[in-house]
Amino acid sequence: MEFGTIITTILMLTVQEGSILLFATLGEIFTERSGILNLGLEGMMIIGALTSFTIVYTTGNYLLAVLLAITASLMLSLVHAFASISLRVNQTVSGLAITILGLGLSSFLGRPLALSRARVEPIPAIPIPILKDIPIVGSAFFNQNIIVYLSYILAFLVWFILFKTNFGLNVRSVGENPSMADSLGINVFAIRYISTAVGGALCGLSGALLILGYYPSWYDGITLGRGWIAVALVIFSSWNPLYAIAGAYFFGMMGTLNSTFQSIGFYAIPADFFRMLPYTLTILVLTIFSYTKSKKKFGVPAALGQPYSRES
Repeated sequence: MEFGTIITTILMLTVQEGSILLFATLGEIFTERSGILNLGLEGMMIIGALTSFTIVYTTGNYLLAVLLAITASLMLSLVHAFASISLRVNQTVSGLAITILGLGLSSFLGRPLALSRARVEPIPAIPIPILKDIPIVGSAFFNQNIIVYLSYILAFLVWFILFKTNFGLNVRSVGENPSMADSLGINVFAIRYISTAVGGALCGLSGALLILGYYPSWYDGITLGRGWIAVALVIFSSWNPLYAIAGAYFFGMMGTLNSTFQSIGFYAIPADFFRMLPYTLTILVLTIFSYTKSKKKFGVPAALGQPYSRES
């Protein structure tokens, strides 16, 4: 295999895996910017994946599948929002419960699909004329499906909303100092509910892309910890949607090295090493962050994980 072909293959797989991570990361950035910590990404992603797969398998309607995947994950995120915002329970516990719930539901409801070895046709790629002919990078970035193209736009859109609009200013204000934001007339509870719902919707889109784009058959635990990688990516990107692009593609590349090297016949390094690499990096990022004294330098919202009450 020629060197240029190898690079193109690596880039193509990186974009595919990175786009899955990017949607979930952008959603979590939006949620955490409002002060809500959501560790339920894994559960929401897998529910989105199961929903989209089931709808396509039974109806063949891809648009409906994506919309219902977004809706299902959004509804699950609202359970977390109700527990964290209205009931003011511990956000870490609530998020973990959502992950356990999502994984459990998907395992139970998806068992018939797994046993029957059901498959669907992946979303077809839409090559962009002229751009797809750019050497090396053209086919990697501009011969993807429509959901991947949406990820290119969405990262900049989320950044624009958070940093260039009044609504984004309100979200960041609530995440930094909810009491002050409330005194200025900002509805803290509404902002946090909306932000959590946005995060859930993007997790659903991530799950839909995962299974309809690249892994078009159902098996238990198909997300393989990608939700946890997205949580680490939020820290890695300093809560900045633009930095999340580089972070998602970097972690995506780490996750594709195994298949890339196997395709060219390189077996000097055990395959298990490459499989564990993204998760090792995830643990490393979270460990470094937990031992960092000045977390503000990372861009962490000051009120992240703190419940708010007007009586407090």
